Amino acid sequence: MQDIFKFYDDLGPAKILHVYEPQIHLKGVLVVDNVAAGPSVGGIRMAPDVSTEECFRLARAMTLKNAAAGLAHGGGKAVIYADPKMPSEQKEVLIRGFANALRDIEEYILAPDMGTDEKCMAWIKDEIGRVVGLPRELGGIPLDEIGATGWGIRHAVDVALADCDFELAGARLVVQGFGAVGRNAAHFLVDQGAILVGTCDSLGSIYNPNGLDVEHLMEIKDAGASVTTYADGQAGERDAVIDMACDIWIPAARPDVIHAGNVDRLQTRLVVEGANIPITHEAEQMLHQRGVLCLPDFIANAGGVICAAMEYKGATKTAAFGAIEERLRRNTRQVLDEVKSRRILPREAALDLALKRVKRAMSFKRWAIF
Repeated sequence: MQDIFKFYDDLGPAKILHVYEPQIHLKGVLVVDNVAAGPSVGGIRMAPDVSTEECFRLARAMTLKNAAAGLAHGGGKAVIYADPKMPSEQKEVLIRGFANALRDIEEYILAPDMGTDEKCMAWIKDEIGRVVGLPRELGGIPLDEIGATGWGIRHAVDVALADCDFELAGARLVVQGFGAVGRNAAHFLVDQGAILVGTCDSLGSIYNPNGLDVEHLMEIKDAGASVTTYADGQAGERDAVIDMACDIWIPAARPDVIHAGNVDRLQTRLVVEGANIPITHEAEQMLHQRGVLCLPDFIANAGGVICAAMEYKGATKTAAFGAIEERLRRNTRQVLDEVKSRRILPREAALDLALKRVKRAMSFKRWAIF
Protein backbone atom coordinates (compact mmCIF):
# COMPACT_ATOMS: atom_id res chain seq x y z
CA MET A 1 0.00 0.00 0.00
CA GLN A 2 1.29 3.44 -0.94
CA ASP A 3 2.51 5.49 2.04
CA ILE A 4 0.40 8.60 1.60
CA PHE A 5 1.78 10.17 4.78
CA LYS A 6 5.00 10.92 2.92
CA PHE A 7 3.11 13.82 1.32
CA TYR A 8 2.38 15.57 4.63
CA ASP A 9 4.30 18.55 6.05
CA ASP A 10 3.64 21.70 8.06
CA LEU A 11 1.28 23.11 5.41
CA GLY A 12 -0.86 20.05 4.71
CA PRO A 13 -2.62 18.40 3.09
CA ALA A 14 -5.79 18.77 5.13
CA LYS A 15 -7.50 15.87 3.33
CA ILE A 16 -6.81 13.17 0.78
CA LEU A 17 -9.99 11.52 -0.46
CA HIS A 18 -10.07 8.49 -2.76
CA VAL A 19 -13.24 7.96 -4.78
CA TYR A 20 -14.08 4.59 -6.31
CA GLU A 21 -17.37 3.57 -7.90
CA PRO A 22 -16.92 0.39 -9.99
CA GLN A 23 -20.45 0.47 -11.42
CA ILE A 24 -19.63 3.53 -13.50
CA HIS A 25 -15.85 2.86 -13.71
CA LEU A 26 -15.07 5.95 -11.65
CA LYS A 27 -11.74 6.21 -9.88
CA GLY A 28 -10.52 9.55 -8.62
CA VAL A 29 -8.61 11.43 -5.94
CA LEU A 30 -9.16 14.76 -4.22
CA VAL A 31 -6.43 16.54 -2.27
CA VAL A 32 -7.40 19.55 -0.17
CA ASP A 33 -3.99 20.93 0.72
CA ASN A 34 -4.26 24.10 2.82
CA VAL A 35 -7.35 26.18 3.59
CA ALA A 36 -5.94 28.77 5.98
CA ALA A 37 -6.74 31.65 3.63
CA GLY A 38 -10.14 30.29 2.63
CA PRO A 39 -11.78 27.41 0.74
CA SER A 40 -9.48 25.74 -1.73
CA VAL A 41 -9.81 26.31 -5.46
CA GLY A 42 -8.32 23.85 -7.93
CA GLY A 43 -9.18 22.11 -11.14
CA ILE A 44 -10.29 18.58 -11.93
CA ARG A 45 -7.69 16.90 -14.15
CA MET A 46 -8.71 13.89 -16.25
CA ALA A 47 -6.07 11.55 -17.67
CA PRO A 48 -5.48 7.78 -17.62
CA ASP A 49 -2.06 8.08 -15.97
CA VAL A 50 -2.70 10.47 -13.09
CA SER A 51 -1.74 9.50 -9.53
CA THR A 52 -2.22 10.44 -5.89
CA GLU A 53 1.29 11.90 -5.83
CA GLU A 54 0.64 14.04 -8.89
CA CYS A 55 -2.63 15.21 -7.34
CA PHE A 56 -0.85 16.22 -4.13
CA ARG A 57 1.91 18.05 -5.98
CA LEU A 58 -0.67 19.92 -8.05
CA ALA A 59 -2.71 20.77 -4.94
CA ARG A 60 0.41 22.17 -3.26
CA ALA A 61 1.15 24.19 -6.38
CA MET A 62 -2.36 25.64 -6.07
CA THR A 63 -1.77 26.55 -2.42
CA LEU A 64 1.36 28.45 -3.43
CA LYS A 65 -0.25 29.96 -6.51
CA ASN A 66 -3.31 31.24 -4.66
CA ALA A 67 -1.16 32.64 -1.86
CA ALA A 68 1.25 34.34 -4.24
CA ALA A 69 -1.70 35.84 -6.12
CA GLY A 70 -3.09 37.25 -2.87
CA LEU A 71 -6.36 35.31 -3.09
CA ALA A 72 -8.55 34.43 -0.12
CA HIS A 73 -8.40 30.78 -1.13
CA GLY A 74 -6.32 27.74 -0.32
CA GLY A 75 -5.11 25.06 -2.68
CA GLY A 76 -6.70 21.83 -3.80
CA LYS A 77 -6.76 19.52 -6.78
CA ALA A 78 -8.74 16.56 -8.05
CA VAL A 79 -7.90 13.89 -10.62
CA ILE A 80 -9.99 11.32 -12.43
CA TYR A 81 -8.33 8.25 -13.93
CA ALA A 82 -9.88 8.23 -17.43
CA ASP A 83 -9.37 9.16 -21.05
CA PRO A 84 -10.68 12.71 -21.51
CA LYS A 85 -11.45 11.93 -25.17
CA MET A 86 -14.08 9.33 -24.27
CA PRO A 87 -17.61 9.82 -25.64
CA SER A 88 -19.35 12.79 -24.03
CA GLU A 89 -22.11 10.61 -22.59
CA GLN A 90 -19.59 8.47 -20.66
CA LYS A 91 -17.64 11.52 -19.54
CA GLU A 92 -20.78 13.15 -18.20
CA VAL A 93 -21.53 10.10 -16.04
CA LEU A 94 -18.03 10.21 -14.53
CA ILE A 95 -18.07 13.96 -13.92
CA ARG A 96 -21.51 13.95 -12.34
CA GLY A 97 -20.61 10.91 -10.21
CA PHE A 98 -17.37 12.51 -9.04
CA ALA A 99 -19.15 15.77 -8.20
CA ASN A 100 -21.67 13.91 -6.05
CA ALA A 101 -18.85 12.10 -4.25
CA LEU A 102 -17.43 15.52 -3.33
CA ARG A 103 -20.77 17.10 -2.46
CA ASP A 104 -20.01 17.44 1.25
CA ILE A 105 -16.39 18.62 0.89
CA GLU A 106 -17.36 22.27 1.22
CA GLU A 107 -13.77 23.49 1.56
CA TYR A 108 -13.11 22.57 -2.09
CA ILE A 109 -14.43 24.64 -5.02
CA LEU A 110 -14.28 22.66 -8.26
CA ALA A 111 -12.80 24.15 -11.44
CA PRO A 112 -11.67 23.03 -14.92
CA ASP A 113 -8.21 21.68 -15.68
CA MET A 114 -6.56 19.51 -18.31
CA GLY A 115 -9.16 17.10 -19.71
CA THR A 116 -12.16 19.01 -18.34
CA ASP A 117 -13.86 22.18 -19.57
CA GLU A 118 -16.75 24.59 -19.12
CA LYS A 119 -19.28 21.93 -20.18
CA CYS A 120 -18.01 19.64 -17.43
CA MET A 121 -18.35 22.48 -14.94
CA ALA A 122 -21.96 22.98 -16.05
CA TRP A 123 -22.68 19.34 -15.20
CA ILE A 124 -21.12 19.89 -11.77
CA LYS A 125 -23.19 23.01 -11.17
CA ASP A 126 -26.30 21.02 -12.00
CA GLU A 127 -25.31 18.44 -9.38
CA ILE A 128 -23.84 20.38 -6.46
CA GLY A 129 -23.54 24.06 -7.47
CA ARG A 130 -20.05 24.64 -5.97
CA VAL A 131 -17.99 25.31 -9.08
CA VAL A 132 -16.23 27.99 -11.16
CA GLY A 133 -15.19 28.15 -14.81
CA LEU A 134 -18.78 27.94 -16.01
CA PRO A 135 -20.12 28.77 -19.47
CA ARG A 136 -21.19 32.39 -19.77
CA GLU A 137 -24.79 31.22 -20.25
CA LEU A 138 -24.70 30.08 -16.62
CA GLY A 139 -23.16 33.32 -15.39
CA GLY A 140 -19.56 32.16 -15.58
CA ILE A 141 -16.35 33.49 -17.05
CA PRO A 142 -15.20 30.62 -19.31
CA LEU A 143 -11.49 30.51 -18.42
CA ASP A 144 -10.28 28.52 -21.40
CA GLU A 145 -12.41 30.30 -23.97
CA ILE A 146 -11.21 33.76 -22.98
CA GLY A 147 -7.66 32.61 -22.29
CA ALA A 148 -7.29 33.82 -18.69
CA THR A 149 -4.10 31.86 -18.01
CA GLY A 150 -2.60 32.86 -21.36
CA TRP A 151 -3.41 36.51 -20.63
CA GLY A 152 -1.46 36.28 -17.40
CA ILE A 153 1.48 34.59 -19.13
CA ARG A 154 1.60 37.40 -21.68
CA HIS A 155 2.07 39.95 -18.85
CA ALA A 156 4.56 37.79 -16.96
CA VAL A 157 6.65 37.54 -20.13
CA ASP A 158 6.48 41.30 -20.66
CA VAL A 159 7.82 41.97 -17.16
CA ALA A 160 10.47 39.23 -17.34
CA LEU A 161 11.88 40.65 -20.58
CA ALA A 162 13.20 43.65 -18.63
CA ASP A 163 15.73 41.18 -17.19
CA CYS A 164 16.59 39.65 -20.59
CA ASP A 165 18.71 40.93 -23.45
CA PHE A 166 16.02 40.83 -26.13
CA GLU A 167 12.58 42.30 -26.83
CA LEU A 168 9.26 40.63 -27.51
CA ALA A 169 8.95 42.04 -31.01
CA GLY A 170 10.52 39.45 -33.28
CA ALA A 171 11.25 37.00 -30.44
CA ARG A 172 11.03 33.33 -31.47
CA LEU A 173 8.45 31.47 -29.40
CA VAL A 174 7.96 27.73 -28.84
CA VAL A 175 4.92 26.46 -26.94
CA GLN A 176 4.98 22.87 -25.68
CA GLY A 177 1.31 21.87 -25.71
CA PHE A 178 -1.20 23.67 -27.95
CA GLY A 179 -4.17 23.19 -25.62
CA ALA A 180 -6.22 25.81 -23.80
CA VAL A 181 -3.24 27.44 -22.06
CA GLY A 182 -0.70 27.09 -24.85
CA ARG A 183 -2.84 28.34 -27.70
CA ASN A 184 -4.01 31.41 -25.80
CA ALA A 185 -0.51 32.26 -24.58
CA ALA A 186 0.70 32.00 -28.18
CA HIS A 187 -2.19 34.15 -29.39
CA PHE A 188 -1.55 36.96 -26.90
CA LEU A 189 2.24 36.94 -27.36
CA VAL A 190 2.11 36.84 -31.17
CA ASP A 191 -0.34 39.72 -31.01
CA GLN A 192 2.45 41.66 -29.24
CA GLY A 193 5.03 40.84 -31.92
CA ALA A 194 6.44 37.43 -31.02
CA ILE A 195 6.85 34.79 -33.73
CA LEU A 196 5.58 31.30 -32.98
CA VAL A 197 8.08 28.91 -34.60
CA GLY A 198 7.07 25.62 -32.97
CA THR A 199 4.42 23.83 -30.97
CA CYS A 200 3.02 20.38 -30.35
CA ASP A 201 0.06 18.34 -29.14
CA SER A 202 -0.29 14.73 -28.02
CA LEU A 203 0.21 13.43 -31.57
CA GLY A 204 3.33 15.31 -32.60
CA SER A 205 4.99 18.67 -33.28
CA ILE A 206 5.17 21.27 -36.02
CA TYR A 207 8.05 23.67 -36.75
CA ASN A 208 8.68 26.54 -39.12
CA PRO A 209 11.61 28.92 -38.40
CA ASN A 210 9.81 31.62 -40.37
CA GLY A 211 6.72 31.43 -38.20
CA LEU A 212 3.46 29.55 -37.80
CA ASP A 213 -0.02 31.03 -38.24
CA VAL A 214 -1.55 30.84 -34.75
CA GLU A 215 -5.10 31.47 -35.93
CA HIS A 216 -4.85 28.69 -38.51
CA LEU A 217 -3.46 26.32 -35.87
CA MET A 218 -6.44 27.15 -33.67
CA GLU A 219 -8.80 26.34 -36.54
CA ILE A 220 -7.03 23.00 -37.02
CA LYS A 221 -7.39 22.12 -33.34
CA ASP A 222 -11.02 23.27 -33.24
CA ALA A 223 -11.70 20.89 -36.13
CA GLY A 224 -10.34 18.02 -34.04
CA ALA A 225 -7.09 17.55 -35.98
CA SER A 226 -3.48 17.56 -34.82
CA VAL A 227 -1.07 20.46 -35.28
CA THR A 228 0.99 18.02 -37.35
CA THR A 229 -1.52 18.50 -40.21
CA TYR A 230 -0.46 22.15 -40.57
CA ALA A 231 0.75 22.30 -44.16
CA ASP A 232 3.51 24.91 -44.06
CA GLY A 233 5.85 23.35 -41.50
CA GLN A 234 8.02 20.42 -40.55
CA ALA A 235 6.09 17.78 -38.61
CA GLY A 236 7.90 15.67 -36.02
CA GLU A 237 7.65 13.73 -32.79
CA ARG A 238 5.92 15.38 -29.84
CA ASP A 239 9.14 15.87 -27.86
CA ALA A 240 10.87 17.54 -30.80
CA VAL A 241 9.74 20.87 -29.33
CA ILE A 242 12.46 20.47 -26.70
CA ASP A 243 15.12 20.81 -29.41
CA MET A 244 13.61 23.80 -31.23
CA ALA A 245 15.84 26.87 -30.91
CA CYS A 246 13.93 29.89 -29.63
CA ASP A 247 14.02 32.93 -27.36
CA ILE A 248 10.97 32.02 -25.25
CA TRP A 249 9.98 28.45 -24.40
CA ILE A 250 6.63 27.86 -22.69
CA PRO A 251 5.73 24.42 -21.31
CA ALA A 252 1.93 24.26 -21.27
CA ALA A 253 1.09 20.56 -20.88
CA ARG A 254 1.94 17.85 -18.34
CA PRO A 255 4.18 17.77 -15.25
CA ASP A 256 7.92 17.02 -15.37
CA VAL A 257 8.35 17.36 -19.13
CA ILE A 258 11.78 18.89 -18.55
CA HIS A 259 14.14 17.09 -16.20
CA ALA A 260 17.84 16.46 -15.69
CA GLY A 261 17.88 13.97 -18.55
CA ASN A 262 16.69 16.36 -21.26
CA VAL A 263 17.18 19.93 -19.99
CA ASP A 264 20.44 20.26 -21.93
CA ARG A 265 18.43 19.98 -25.13
CA LEU A 266 16.63 23.27 -24.49
CA GLN A 267 17.96 26.11 -26.67
CA THR A 268 16.24 29.17 -25.26
CA ARG A 269 16.83 32.30 -23.20
CA LEU A 270 13.60 32.53 -21.23
CA VAL A 271 11.34 29.77 -19.89
CA VAL A 272 7.89 30.70 -18.62
CA GLU A 273 6.05 27.81 -16.99
CA GLY A 274 2.50 27.80 -18.33
CA ALA A 275 1.72 24.32 -16.97
CA ASN A 276 1.80 23.26 -13.34
CA ILE A 277 5.09 21.63 -12.18
CA PRO A 278 6.37 21.16 -15.77
CA ILE A 279 10.07 21.31 -14.86
CA THR A 280 11.83 19.49 -12.05
CA HIS A 281 13.72 21.49 -9.45
CA GLU A 282 17.01 19.97 -10.57
CA ALA A 283 16.36 21.04 -14.15
CA GLU A 284 15.49 24.57 -13.01
CA GLN A 285 18.81 24.73 -11.18
CA MET A 286 20.62 23.62 -14.32
CA LEU A 287 18.87 26.27 -16.41
CA HIS A 288 19.81 28.93 -13.85
CA GLN A 289 23.46 27.87 -14.02
CA ARG A 290 23.32 28.31 -17.80
CA GLY A 291 21.93 31.82 -17.44
CA VAL A 292 18.44 30.89 -18.64
CA LEU A 293 15.73 32.77 -16.74
CA CYS A 294 13.00 30.34 -15.64
CA LEU A 295 9.82 31.90 -14.27
CA PRO A 296 8.03 29.43 -11.94
CA ASP A 297 4.60 28.02 -12.61
CA PHE A 298 2.70 29.39 -9.63
CA ILE A 299 3.81 32.91 -10.50
CA ALA A 300 3.46 32.80 -14.29
CA ASN A 301 0.25 30.78 -14.75
CA ALA A 302 -1.92 32.24 -11.98
CA GLY A 303 -4.24 34.01 -14.41
CA GLY A 304 -6.74 31.17 -14.52
CA VAL A 305 -7.22 30.86 -10.78
CA ILE A 306 -7.40 34.63 -10.32
CA CYS A 307 -10.18 34.66 -12.90
CA ALA A 308 -11.89 31.72 -11.19
CA ALA A 309 -11.77 33.41 -7.78
CA MET A 310 -13.26 36.58 -9.22
CA GLU A 311 -15.98 34.64 -11.00
CA TYR A 312 -16.87 33.04 -7.66
CA LYS A 313 -17.47 36.56 -6.30
CA GLY A 314 -19.54 37.63 -9.31
CA ALA A 315 -16.94 39.76 -11.15
CA THR A 316 -17.00 40.49 -14.87
CA LYS A 317 -14.45 39.41 -17.48
CA THR A 318 -13.15 42.98 -17.72
CA ALA A 319 -12.56 43.17 -13.98
CA ALA A 320 -10.94 39.72 -13.97
CA PHE A 321 -8.55 40.59 -16.79
CA GLY A 322 -7.59 43.80 -15.03
CA ALA A 323 -6.84 41.91 -11.82
CA ILE A 324 -4.81 39.29 -13.67
CA GLU A 325 -2.69 41.94 -15.36
CA GLU A 326 -2.08 43.87 -12.14
CA ARG A 327 -1.24 40.85 -9.97
CA LEU A 328 0.89 38.98 -12.53
CA ARG A 329 2.98 42.04 -13.29
CA ARG A 330 3.44 42.91 -9.61
CA ASN A 331 4.36 39.40 -8.49
CA THR A 332 6.69 38.75 -11.43
CA ARG A 333 8.55 41.99 -10.75
CA GLN A 334 8.74 41.26 -7.02
CA VAL A 335 10.16 37.77 -7.61
CA LEU A 336 12.74 38.93 -10.15
CA ASP A 337 13.85 41.81 -7.94
CA GLU A 338 14.52 39.26 -5.17
CA VAL A 339 16.45 37.09 -7.62
CA LYS A 340 18.75 39.98 -8.47
CA SER A 341 19.21 41.34 -4.97
CA ARG A 342 19.73 37.98 -3.22
CA ARG A 343 21.25 36.03 -6.15
CA ILE A 344 18.85 33.12 -5.71
CA LEU A 345 16.78 30.95 -8.01
CA PRO A 346 13.44 32.41 -9.19
CA ARG A 347 11.66 29.46 -7.55
CA GLU A 348 13.32 30.23 -4.22
CA ALA A 349 12.15 33.84 -4.41
CA ALA A 350 8.66 32.75 -5.43
CA LEU A 351 8.46 30.19 -2.63
CA ASP A 352 9.53 32.79 -0.08
CA LEU A 353 6.78 35.11 -1.32
CA ALA A 354 4.06 32.44 -1.24
CA LEU A 355 5.09 30.73 2.00
CA LYS A 356 5.14 34.00 3.93
CA ARG A 357 1.56 34.63 2.85
CA VAL A 358 0.40 31.07 3.63
CA LYS A 359 2.01 31.05 7.07
CA ARG A 360 0.64 34.50 7.84
CA ALA A 361 -2.86 33.20 7.03
CA MET A 362 -2.23 30.10 9.14
CA SER A 363 -1.25 32.26 12.11
CA PHE A 364 -4.80 33.59 12.30
CA LYS A 365 -6.41 30.13 12.40
CA ARG A 366 -7.04 27.97 15.42
CA TRP A 367 -6.33 24.27 15.15
CA ALA A 368 -9.40 22.65 13.57
CA ILE A 369 -10.71 19.50 11.94
CA PHE A 370 -13.04 20.13 9.01
